[in-house]
Amino acid sequence: METNTYVIWNPASRDALVIDPGDAPPEFWAWLRARRLQVEKIINTHGHADHIAGNAAIKHMTGAALWIHAADRHLLTDPAANLSLGLGQGLISPTADEVFGRDGSCILGDTVFKVLETPGHTPGSVCLLVGDTLFSGDTLFAGTAGRTDLPGGDFRLLQRSLKTLRTLPKELQVLPGHGAPTILGREIATNPFLQEGRYDET
Repeated sequence: METNTYVIWNPASRDALVIDPGDAPPEFWAWLRARRLQVEKIINTHGHADHIAGNAAIKHMTGAALWIHAADRHLLTDPAANLSLGLGQGLISPTADEVFGRDGSCILGDTVFKVLETPGHTPGSVCLLVGDTLFSGDTLFAGTAGRTDLPGGDFRLLQRSLKTLRTLPKELQVLPGHGAPTILGREIATNPFLQEGRYDET
């Protein structure tokens, strides 16, 4: 499945932040050049291969600082844990420059990306909240939620993470790691994984 990569930038400085670079093809660099952007930071919402495969190229070309949650840091350099061995790649990313913990944040210019710990798909999965937008990684998708049948997955933790997301403003635009964008209120109303009966209350 194709991964959604997001680029956010400061209009004045042209400094940019890249979320989940699943690749860094020539078209990516042409897109950056056309907008005169300089990548300063990379954030991985979790450490699976399809979200980190572009880390090395971007870091090599730009020197950008790489951020990931502490619980997923080891996935960057462990091809078995990041699932790339199953794809025949043996992917090893550069190590993290910064790690998120509880109540983490990342700043680009005057924009603060609030880090929400949302374990379940992986132990270190995070969502990023900035303004009226939620970058949900592989925690929440339009109509469904992240898998928990892969190594490190935990359905109970995912349920708790989704319960946390349910408390956020319903007007938030949700930009997931795969598939189409959605609105949080729509997911609360229709997504079976966001229904209260699915929550683990223990």
